[in-house]
Amino acid sequence: MDEIFSIIQFLKQAVKTGASDEHLMVGHSPYLRINGFIKKANTMPLTKEDIDNAILDIAPTTIRDKILTLCDVDFMYEIKSCSRFRINYNRQLGMPALVIRNIPYKIPSIKELNLPDIMPSIIDQQNGIILVTGPTGCGKSTTIASLINHINESKAKHIITLEDPVEYVFECKNSIISQRQLGVDTKSFADGIKFALRQDPDVIFIGEIRDKETMAAALKASETGHLVLSTLHTNDAVQTINRIVNMFDEANRFLIRKQLSETLRATIAQKLVYSEKLQKRFPACEIMVVTSTIKDYLIKDNTEKIYDILRENTIDDMITMNSSLATLVNNEFISQEEAIKSSNDVPELEKIFRGVYLGTKAYYE
Repeated sequence: MDEIFSIIQFLKQAVKTGASDEHLMVGHSPYLRINGFIKKANTMPLTKEDIDNAILDIAPTTIRDKILTLCDVDFMYEIKSCSRFRINYNRQLGMPALVIRNIPYKIPSIKELNLPDIMPSIIDQQNGIILVTGPTGCGKSTTIASLINHINESKAKHIITLEDPVEYVFECKNSIISQRQLGVDTKSFADGIKFALRQDPDVIFIGEIRDKETMAAALKASETGHLVLSTLHTNDAVQTINRIVNMFDEANRFLIRKQLSETLRATIAQKLVYSEKLQKRFPACEIMVVTSTIKDYLIKDNTEKIYDILRENTIDDMITMNSSLATLVNNEFISQEEAIKSSNDVPELEKIFRGVYLGTKAYYE
């Protein structure tokens, strides 16, 4: 690499290494996240001038003149025939920094992502809400993009996406896809949803539900006959339900639980598990399909009983995180040790490996 730091050349090289994210900070060599692990690049530490010049090279023209005076901003950048990049410009101890997420052009299919076989039937809904949840970097955006593209390829629908910023870019196939960016095409998620209802949509994707205004608008959209997809930073179905309900004042929570019971179709909690053997990550998923029993638990605020339904239900293709981890082990994608490191309930997973639970055989077919 040249002595003068080139952000374009650096990003091209990062994509070749298979990195998912890059971190640029003053006084440090660049860091790359590869298969979930942070690795330090073998280059000279970056100066403030290096990062300032990098920002000016890639910032949109609309904010280039003022970006060095801003504190936090997100935008997209594209290197043709290489990749798209989601850029977060921020400051650390008064110094500029960049965190970059690589967004590939190709949207992988449900099968290519090794997602559960139930995914196509989950997304085959006419209305309601489907939530993909998990921590930052667990693959939510890629899973959602794969689900949207599945609809795009298999159905004639109008899909509206509301994103901040737009990440994966879709090509219209059997469906029409309208992609709208916050701050450019619409003011906020709540406004975007309100006006989307006047744009003849069948499916609305909301990049993230961050507040009760967005959640209320999403519930309203799903009640009026639309399929709503979105994401939340929660780890499982019970936490997802509690997070949504707790967004609202206590006086309104019964009504929200009832509304949610009528509109929620499924939650998909996801995490990525690294396989040392195959040198890649695989998704483990907890999938809750909303049945009449779960609706009843939602209304009565008995969410703590939902996990028992997930574990015991073999009819509606529900999956616990531990059963998903066990399936990855059985398929020889990951080891038992790697599964145990990723489990939130190690004793239960160890019982599954010992075949203690009735029905465990289903995990291994």
